[in-house]
Formats: sequence, C-alpha cells, structure tokens
Amino acid sequence: MRYTYEKEYENVFDELVERGYYEQATDEAELKEKLKNEKLTFYCGFDATADSLTVGHLIQIMVMIRMQNYGHKPIALLGGGTTLIGDPSGRSDMRKVMTEETIDNNAERFYSQFQRFLEFGEDAAIVENNKKWLLELQFVEFLRDVGSEFLVGEMLKKDAYKNRMAAGGLTFFEFSYMLLQSYDFLELYRRHNCTLEIGGSDQWSNIIGGVDLVRKKENDKAYGMTFSLLTTADGVKMGKSQKGAVWLDEEKTSPYELFQYMRNVDDRDVTKFLLQLTFLPTEECKKLGSATDAADINHAKEVLAFEVTKLIHGEEKAKEALDAAKALFAGAGNEDAMPTTEISKADLPIGLLQLMTDVGLTQSNGEARRLIKQGGVSIDDEKVSDPSLEVTEDLFTDDKIIIKKGKKNFHRILLG
Repeated sequence: MRYTYEKEYENVFDELVERGYYEQATDEAELKEKLKNEKLTFYCGFDATADSLTVGHLIQIMVMIRMQNYGHKPIALLGGGTTLIGDPSGRSDMRKVMTEETIDNNAERFYSQFQRFLEFGEDAAIVENNKKWLLELQFVEFLRDVGSEFLVGEMLKKDAYKNRMAAGGLTFFEFSYMLLQSYDFLELYRRHNCTLEIGGSDQWSNIIGGVDLVRKKENDKAYGMTFSLLTTADGVKMGKSQKGAVWLDEEKTSPYELFQYMRNVDDRDVTKFLLQLTFLPTEECKKLGSATDAADINHAKEVLAFEVTKLIHGEEKAKEALDAAKALFAGAGNEDAMPTTEISKADLPIGLLQLMTDVGLTQSNGEARRLIKQGGVSIDDEKVSDPSLEVTEDLFTDDKIIIKKGKKNFHRILLG
C-alpha cells in the first residue's frame, strides 16, 4: 500500500518544516535545493527491539511516506545487526541483549508493517537488513578501516555517550554502536547510492558519524536530517499508555484502544498531532486545532483519532472504532469494536480485582483495589464500592457486562 495525497508545497522540505517535523540538517540550504531538484535515495533505520512498531515510530514513517510522495526513494533499514548491540542513545542503562532468532522475527514483522505505508519494489522503496554486512565484518579489519576514522574524545562528547557515562558507565559493546550505524550509511551509499539519512533528533550524533564516514571513504557529499520526537505537551514521549506501549499491531493494541488513546490526547496537542500524524490539508489541521469551544475541541479530537486509526488499520476498522466510541459516549453506534474478552461460565465466580487485571484494565490487583476505593470503577454504569466484589453470572445481561475504569477506559466481558 502507498499513501498518496495532494501536494501542497513545491518542495518536500517546505512541507516537513510547515507540518512541524523538521528539526535540523547538515548543509540545510544545499539539502533543500537537492530535495527540490533531484530524486534522492534516503534511509531510516529501525532496530528490531520488539515484535511491532509503536505510535512513537509514526514520525519517521510519515516522513518516509511524504518523501516518497515527492519522488524520493526510501530505504527501510532493519537493524538485524545493530539490535544485537543496542543503541545507547536516550538510555540510562544497557539494553537487554536479544537473541538473533528473536531479532530476525521482529525484523520480519516490522517489514510487514512497513508494507502498509510504503510502496516497495525495484523502482520504489527498498528494505535492507544490516545483518547482511555487519555480521560478516572482520573485527581487526573493521577497526583498522572504520575505527581509525573516529576520535574517542569527540565521541565521548556526544550526548548518547556522555549521558551514559554520567549514569554509571558505558560498555565497549555499546560504544561501538556509532561506528556500526555510520558504517550502515557507507554500505547503503555503496549499494544504492544513498546520500541521505533521516531519523529522530536523538540520532543526530550517529547520523553525523555516517555523513563524515561517507565523505572520508568515498570523497563524496552525504546529508543528514532529523525530526522532533513525538512528544506530548508535557514533554513525554508519545506512544505510552497505562497498559504500556501503544502498538501498531492490532493484536497488541486494538483499533478501538488506539482510537481511544488518540481521542484522549491533551487539548494542547491536537494541532500538532493533526499536522504530523494525518494527511489532512495543513490549513484544515490548523483550523480544527484552533477550536476553543468544548464541542469543537472534542470534534477535532475525534477527527484526529479517526484519521490515525484509518492510517494504521484502514477505514473500515476506524469506522468500527468510532461506532464503538459512540455506543459508549452517546448511546448510539456499534460496541462490537470495544476491547472484549470472552470467559466461560465455568470461570465464575471470579473476583473483580483479578478480572480487571486479567483483561488488562489494570496492571495489578492492587491498582484495581485503589481505583475501586477511589470510585473509579463501574459495571454497566453502576459504580462499584466493594473491592471484594465477585463477578457472578447474575451480573450479566444478555451474557455481557461492560467494566468501566475512570471516564475513558472500557472493557466488554462476554460469557461463552
């Protein structure tokens, strides 16, 4: 699948700036002219640290879609090799070491998700996996040819390393990460004439390393461009919920849960997220986001939730999620898209605390108990006051109940 939309700008660079993605670039004016007058091959790397991409990856994905729409050629680089080490950027501790088998599985799942957003093919986007070249490197030869181009003193000044040193230490294992990512750029330059690397702002140091390595080894110009991380108005990285990460895999985060997550964003974030996470025209995003009336703000959030859910899961599932939300909040629509768990009558009775934890409404029985004592839990709109309540068959109407946590989190329980 390839997402296309009507271009609003002469140059994709202008679009990236206007929509709020752009943060910085090497040789900005020169890169802007190249993006306007040439068709560049560019890449973005994704370490396969989980079996699904998250909402936090959407900035890079949206930029790749927009770049492809202007005729530039994306390379989605899967980090089958670099994930074996783990990027220390933004970390205060060492990443968990993963097996090659797990990483390979995660990378395959990433690729299947990328196919929802980009057109792949000989004259379109390319997928590469850096294990193809990184796992074949000879240690001494690599240090001689690549390591000799990096000054340790300069590397230690980079935030990615400086922060880790301040937090208690940095292993040589992780220290090598910048060399490997830089070498990725050199390999992609040689294999595909790739001259631009893009990434989040936390990747600036690594990207600069690659730009410099291409210049030193190939005597040619390469470029780097970074984008603001997807954060809320409070400065928190977007893509986290009370249940953990917000995944693009619907088996991990359902379309309804994604819809509700986007529907409940802070009022201050609506314009930004409309601009960055949808393909609605720029002026429409700004108009929706400028609302001051409560009803209009709610409408803008509903549009945002619908558009993001449609982007990730398709229009049909976005409509189902919208219907489910209306069923809960407006007494109309279809509740079938609501997060649902089916249990057997043989499982009853079951304590409400345990049931809420089992279905993912709470992370522990203790959390469920606190919520009940605070008046934050209801069953079919009847507030629960007793933490020791047992869910029995007589609580069900037409073999279902709906448990509500707070004002915005619902879960339907069906008797099978």
